[in-house]
Amino acid sequence: MCADVIDPRPPLRLDAALEGLAGTFRGMAAHPDEYNCDCHWGSAEELAQLKVADVVLEPDLLRRTWKAVDWEFPGEVLRRILPQLAGELVAGRVEPLFGMEEVGRALARGRWQAWPDGQAAAVREFLCAWWAHTLTDPRAAVPAYEVLACCAEASGTLTPWLAAWAAQTGPVADRRLAEAVDRWAYDLLGDELPWDAWEGEDELCAELTGWLVRHAPARLRSQGAPEELLHRVRLLGLTGEARWEDPHWPGYRY
Repeated sequence: MCADVIDPRPPLRLDAALEGLAGTFRGMAAHPDEYNCDCHWGSAEELAQLKVADVVLEPDLLRRTWKAVDWEFPGEVLRRILPQLAGELVAGRVEPLFGMEEVGRALARGRWQAWPDGQAAAVREFLCAWWAHTLTDPRAAVPAYEVLACCAEASGTLTPWLAAWAAQTGPVADRRLAEAVDRWAYDLLGDELPWDAWEGEDELCAELTGWLVRHAPARLRSQGAPEELLHRVRLLGLTGEARWEDPHWPGYRY
């Protein structure tokens, strides 16, 4: 999906991807028959805004729109809000209640991968460009562990995103990896995925764990990571009693 994620000019690529979304989805609006309950989602006047193309939504309306799970025509709603939502994501102004995987599931509900080729390609390029930006730009507003969860849930796979991280070995990508391992260690050592996946949680957890065991140790050392963190990764390669009885087991309780 993102074989060309290594880009010498990722900020320019991301800008181009955002412009691509804006151009591709310009003029899109929610379905004329779309409805949502005014007692828990919003007013009829707010719903009417979704049926008018290219009107900038207030942040709270945008938030309620992408979070809602009960749209009758979710693809049309997603097309309507996607350019604005993407810009807010990159700027770090989207704050899900639990984690960025919630945004990924919102994208997946719109079934964007089944859209016409040009539309699906624009969404795919945005996700790839945002991921490349996250791994290469120290000014990236959203942590890599959050962007990864979003991209994985949006696409239904971890594989291309981890492949891109393996290929991107610069200091920013390595620093993002150290931050992620520190964030994920507790859950992964309990054989739990560090985010709430829509489906295939056990498989995703095994894939992420195996990838970290193979790729993380040398990169963590390059960042001068503490020995404690290196032992967390080593323990991920152990199972059962070998893990719990290791002298460096951190004493986590589950």
